[in-house]
Amino acid sequence: MSLKARITEDMKSAMRAGEKQKLATIRLLQAAIKQREVDERIQLDDAQVLSVLEKMVKQRRESITQFEAGGRADLVAAEQAELVVLQGYLPEQLSEAELTALINSAIASTGAASIKDMGKVMGVVKGQAAGRADMGKVGALIKARLGG
Repeated sequence: MSLKARITEDMKSAMRAGEKQKLATIRLLQAAIKQREVDERIQLDDAQVLSVLEKMVKQRRESITQFEAGGRADLVAAEQAELVVLQGYLPEQLSEAELTALINSAIASTGAASIKDMGKVMGVVKGQAAGRADMGKVGALIKARLGG
């Protein structure tokens, strides 16, 4: 079953179960997917749907940080509830050890020697870890490894 089909099925089951918060979040996700399909005039495959999901998860995390700084516990709770639903569609996250091994492998395969080669390494890692790791964290690990 494709990711889009799974999202649609989950929306139907949330409607039947009366889970209003989950239903609202899934509808937001479907709207973002549909918007991208209309804008680009394509049908999104699972990898592209995953990128939409990653963007939405990143937005939620940033919102939570901002709302916590502003002392808005009610909005933090709402964003965290949406984040939980969205993360349910992401593949299992890589462990710290797996991520380090992936970065070391990418550095070896690209022959990266300094921080100037970070883009090459990031490109390789991003292709292999799409949806399974926070790219901000990956970038920081690569930078530390390359001596930045």
